Amino acid sequence: MNELTPAEERVIVHKGTEPPYSGEYDDFFKDGTYVCRRCNAPLYVSTAKFHSGCGWPSFTKPIEPAHVNELQDVTHGMVRTEVRSKYGDSHLGHVFPDGPRDRGGLRYCINGASLRFVPRDKMQAEGYGDYLDQVEDVR
Repeated sequence: MNELTPAEERVIVHKGTEPPYSGEYDDFFKDGTYVCRRCNAPLYVSTAKFHSGCGWPSFTKPIEPAHVNELQDVTHGMVRTEVRSKYGDSHLGHVFPDGPRDRGGLRYCINGASLRFVPRDKMQAEGYGDYLDQVEDVR
C-alpha cells in the first residue's frame, strides 16, 4: 500500500469527499490510465472519462468491473452506491445513473484524491500495457 497524504487519507480511508472543482483531475483530459492511489490497481481509462460538469472526475465505466466494489451507502439522508477499489479497499466516490446514455448511462463520480494518473507513454513501463488498446479507442 502506498503512503497517503492527510487529504488523501481523509477521502480514501474515512470516506471523505474533496470539494467540487478542487481536484487535479476534474478538468484533465490526457490519454492514459487512472489507478488507485492506495494500491495502484487500474481503475479507469481516459477514453471512459467525460466532462460531466459536477466538479469531480467522471467516467462511464471501470477498466475492469472486477477491480471495483459497489456498496449501498445510506449516509447523509440519501441512498447512493459507493464505489471502492477492490484491492486497496479505497473509497473512490459514487456511481449515478445520469451519465451519457449513448455510453451506458452511468456516471462514476470519483474523487481525484483517490486516483493517480499514468500517462499513455508510461503505461507499458508501469505494468498497465494490457489496457493500451482501451486508451486508443475513439472517444
